[in-house]
Amino acid sequence: MRLSRYFLPILKEPPREAEIVSHRLMLRAGMIRQEAQGIYAFLPLGLRVLNKISDIVREEQNRSGAIELLMPTMQSADLWKESGRYEAYGKEMLRIQDRHERDMLFGPTNEEMITEIFRAYVRSYKDLPLNLYHIQWKFRDEVRPRFGLMRGREFLMKDAYSFDVDQAGAEHSYRKMFTAYLRTFARLGLKSIPMRADTGPIGGNLSHEFIILAETGESEVFCHKSFLDMDVPDENVNFDSREDLQGIFDKWTTQYAATSEMHEADKFAAIPKDQQVSARGIEVGHIFYFGTKYSAPMKAVVATGQGGDTPVHMGSYGIGPSRLVAAIIEASHDDAGIIWPEAVAPFKVGVLNLKQGDAATGAACEELYRGLSAKGIDVLYDDTDKGAGAKFATADLIGLPYQVMVGPRGLGEGKVEVKTRKTGAKEMMSPAAALDLLSR
Repeated sequence: MRLSRYFLPILKEPPREAEIVSHRLMLRAGMIRQEAQGIYAFLPLGLRVLNKISDIVREEQNRSGAIELLMPTMQSADLWKESGRYEAYGKEMLRIQDRHERDMLFGPTNEEMITEIFRAYVRSYKDLPLNLYHIQWKFRDEVRPRFGLMRGREFLMKDAYSFDVDQAGAEHSYRKMFTAYLRTFARLGLKSIPMRADTGPIGGNLSHEFIILAETGESEVFCHKSFLDMDVPDENVNFDSREDLQGIFDKWTTQYAATSEMHEADKFAAIPKDQQVSARGIEVGHIFYFGTKYSAPMKAVVATGQGGDTPVHMGSYGIGPSRLVAAIIEASHDDAGIIWPEAVAPFKVGVLNLKQGDAATGAACEELYRGLSAKGIDVLYDDTDKGAGAKFATADLIGLPYQVMVGPRGLGEGKVEVKTRKTGAKEMMSPAAALDLLSR
């Protein structure tokens, strides 16, 4: 993409309304624009990041055996009345009526709807286990939306729902998602820690929040230091093996880790002082097992094969891709701007022409731009007529992992300068060597 033809509305000054780093940087970098309180438009740069995060989430859900569908944002209130949650959910749920005065709502979550879909088609235990997921926009009318995407009213959510014939099967499905989440966040460049958590309005008696540590985190969390050095399962993990997944689950839940709501001071105090971690944390995922909380009242049952029916055991599993955009920035930035993990960066490489209009630098930039693009590398070519300092500032602000600076002085020696955004390291090399390095 040529920057001269791209829509990238950079702000020179930090917005006054932005209270935290991610909100400030996303507005400055032209990633989002507020359209109403707690509601944001994703501009082209932000959308590229959001789509890359969603793709990784989707790949790991598919790897675990979950199956994608797409449910509507508008839901009939009848389903929620059937489950008993319509009146209980609270003012966060936006309730409306259509032109025929039928009660509707803008879905904050989809337990009722997925249960209704399940019961319409699945009749036998032979069709289980089953895990269905989608990635969909949701709305929760927060009483005080703030911090940009961290606590907005409209947000993109991946929610998965598992169905099993009994508790043992449901707990295995829970461990599948537990493992998939560890892999997902690692691929996003995050060190996530699963912590015992409150189930909240979703319900149930087994729940973990996946937390990343960040100075600007929303709440205090407590854990054993060993979590910071644990390796996540590799891509060859066997999701069908109950033994393997139990081992992974045990490894990641044996040591102490809890959110402030579930914190037990005496257990934390038993950890050696040098192994205690008390820090701020950001929730990036939440998983629940809640048994027959929805299937029983909504009569989502299957034949057991022994002459009777039984309500299915269910779990739900959420990740917010739009919230993750902000969470990654909170965990990875410096004074100059965003530092994107390569997997989710809007562009992997920025090519900076330091003397626009110069025939030699123009030709070298064009060759690099076309060569990298031909190899499938996402490239942003800054071919604008701005000065070198402004180009450096933009590349750092939007967090491009690698920057190739092409100027007359370096080209006179047959070289360009390659900068790694994360470390700040710079190296002079030939354009051919830069092309080879950045194509790996």
